[in-house]
Amino acid sequence: MTTRIYLDHSATTPLDPRVLDAMLPYFSGTFGNTQAVHAWGREAERDLEAARETVARLLNCAPHEVVFTSGGTESDNLALRGPAQAARVAGRPFTIITTPVEHEAVTVTARQLRDTLGAALRIVPVDRFGRVEPESLRAALQGLSPDGITLVSLIYTNNEVGTHNPIAELAAIAHEHSALVHTDAVQAGGLVPLDVQALGVDMLSLSSHKFYGPKGAGVLFLRDGTPFLSSQTGAKHEDHRRAGTHNLPGIVGTARALALARAELAENVARMSALRDRLIEGVLERVPDAQLTGHPTDRLAGHASFVFRNVESNTLLMHLDQHGIAASSGSACKVGDPKPSPILEALGYGPEWTRGGLRLTLGHSTTDAEIETVLDVLPRAVERVRALSALHVS
Repeated sequence: MTTRIYLDHSATTPLDPRVLDAMLPYFSGTFGNTQAVHAWGREAERDLEAARETVARLLNCAPHEVVFTSGGTESDNLALRGPAQAARVAGRPFTIITTPVEHEAVTVTARQLRDTLGAALRIVPVDRFGRVEPESLRAALQGLSPDGITLVSLIYTNNEVGTHNPIAELAAIAHEHSALVHTDAVQAGGLVPLDVQALGVDMLSLSSHKFYGPKGAGVLFLRDGTPFLSSQTGAKHEDHRRAGTHNLPGIVGTARALALARAELAENVARMSALRDRLIEGVLERVPDAQLTGHPTDRLAGHASFVFRNVESNTLLMHLDQHGIAASSGSACKVGDPKPSPILEALGYGPEWTRGGLRLTLGHSTTDAEIETVLDVLPRAVERVRALSALHVS
């Protein structure tokens, strides 16, 4: 039987058993609706607010600045749509400044707001590692209407290539021009300390299932005073910022998962960084015409990403899967898409590279033996895919 090796933790992580234990009572015991006035409802609301206080403490913000959502995509959407709707109601011009290497939850939303609400959209270029340079952001902030609202939305840690952006420095520049700042911190949630005061952001998005919490649960940090009009209306949940019955098991699980991630962060980062570096070194040594994508050192612990010349990613992923190795070509939302990666194109890679991206992301359970197995299997898989491609061309 083939040994199964899971190296796609940036797509999703398994639920931590300790998180499951925290969630279980809320499926059948403390099951009340948090908006109800009876004892069941009051118990549920008490535990909802306890979870909110935990998340707020870990993010270094006020509890009422924590908005619980269904995940990273909704949090990103709210972060862009809330200020856009507020600007429209106020009759003020609205500008979004973002990059070509954001998650689609940001890029597609930004384009839709441009096309439907008339928002101005400015794209800041990135360097060859996927980072925004301060002077590039300064240039994008020039010439803005003093009467308008500007939102700068920059990914904290890139999902496809693992690079960290210098968010605190970039946020300070944006605030010099009175712009709001949002960061998609979905990939950073479990392996980077997140202090919204130190980062200086006005909004920050998280998704629980990226740090061993449940799927269908997330967080938006929304700083006091940020212009915001909810795009999901109904009852008064989340202080009228996100209507809908609270997913109490998911919210409790999110708080527990984030607390565990913070408590064990130093240990996990050290172990996974060492395994990541061994993996990167081995791939570059053993696979011809391979390049590391993203920053060589300033990248997420456990995140290794590559491009292989004249290799089609989906074919490579199938070969790896046949050997029991789960990997990705980049964003989990792009699996099965044969088109060149727009993120790799934005980093300056040519067409012979942009179809050959591979993302190997480690987790708490990854072992040295698994890394060695990958380093044995991957070179042969790449060689086989290239041979098949050559036969097809001929």
